[in-house]
Amino acid sequence: MSFYAGFDLGGTHLKYGFIDEKGEILYQEKTLSPDAIEDLLHLLTNLWEDVKRKSRSKVRAVGFGFPGIFSLSEKKIFQSPNYPSLDNFDLLPALSQFIKVPFWVDNDANLAAYGEFKVGGGKGVQSMVLLTIGTGVGSGIILEGKLWHGQSGFAGEIGHVIVNPEGERCRCGGQGCLETEVSAPKIVKNFNVQNKTEMDISAEEVFRRAQKGDKAARQAFTQASYYLGIGLASTINLLNPEKILLGGGVMAASNYLLPFALKEAQRRAYKASFECCTIEKAILGNKAGLIGAGLWAKERITQNS
Repeated sequence: MSFYAGFDLGGTHLKYGFIDEKGEILYQEKTLSPDAIEDLLHLLTNLWEDVKRKSRSKVRAVGFGFPGIFSLSEKKIFQSPNYPSLDNFDLLPALSQFIKVPFWVDNDANLAAYGEFKVGGGKGVQSMVLLTIGTGVGSGIILEGKLWHGQSGFAGEIGHVIVNPEGERCRCGGQGCLETEVSAPKIVKNFNVQNKTEMDISAEEVFRRAQKGDKAARQAFTQASYYLGIGLASTINLLNPEKILLGGGVMAASNYLLPFALKEAQRRAYKASFECCTIEKAILGNKAGLIGAGLWAKERITQNS
């Protein structure tokens, strides 16, 4: 039996492991993501040795999901707003120093979308979008049964669609991106503005306060849901997908986010387009990136065989 390894780099954690032919996870772990590229490569070297030991060297191919826009022609991340040490770094030669089986690199949200499409909430559809809402907002697009990369590999960055032209400056260089308006840090900012404080708390704590009836906490999510609704409507009008899946850590608070967002999306989108699009929570959780990376590597090596 052949196995396929997946590495999913996030702003906080690096998730890794390997899957079987059907996408079932046989081994998975996670660790904190280092900031410096040198530390990341050192960590990946050690984790790859761990994967080889656990799989008894039966890994046939490896998929890497990295945050940022990945150039298909130059095989590097041109810009990673939430992991700037990746910017313009020549990834493939560095990885090939210790990965001696075929491997492929892609955007992390693209691979999470691919995982959901193949074995998750998008199984059986031909067009879908995954939005992952956490420290940032990632997204991946499936069109006509294929992962959509665009001309150069940069497609799918719905998190950097402008939803509030007068909003905050985004680390991508834009202003008022969906990411700046609905991500976890923004929810904390919304809460502090409502409370007229500068508390150093997490979005999870804001969620807990919302559950206890805190009006400022609930309003923080309501404000984010307004802009999420605008982003959903724009996505629906542009792509007319069968399904939009919402994942990421912030979706743990979906009861305070999704109902308002759906109402706003319905108000702004074409009625016919909205009615033929299913919007729901993703089902693979934080495993989507690992699974998708492994399945993407499997597809690539199968096509190249």
